[in-house]
Amino acid sequence: MIRLNRKEEEIMNIFWKLKKAFPKEVMINLSPPVPPYNTVLSLVRKLEKDGFIGFNKIGKSHQYFPIITKKAYQKSIFSHLLSDYFGGSHEKLLSFFIKEEQMDQDDLNDFLSKYSKEQ
Repeated sequence: MIRLNRKEEEIMNIFWKLKKAFPKEVMINLSPPVPPYNTVLSLVRKLEKDGFIGFNKIGKSHQYFPIITKKAYQKSIFSHLLSDYFGGSHEKLLSFFIKEEQMDQDDLNDFLSKYSKEQ
């Protein structure tokens, strides 16, 4: 799966939230500065071409909806991060996270406790 740029990810987050939307609805939900309508439409069409969203034709308009789930995209991005930046090592990733977030033993225990309950 390809990596989306920030604006494409923002648009996908709108589709995941709304479930379906017309380009003008996407524009209403974009954070400022909002690009021109034609730019938004081009980004939406690129997402459709790349297989992230589909559409239903309603009159002369298109209502778009996500094809790729947010979870599938997150998993793909995480796999890319893990393999490309941490050599596939979960240990290196966790070590980096602990150091960068300055987690102490209690924080780590709380995190692990919450994670194990979700399983």
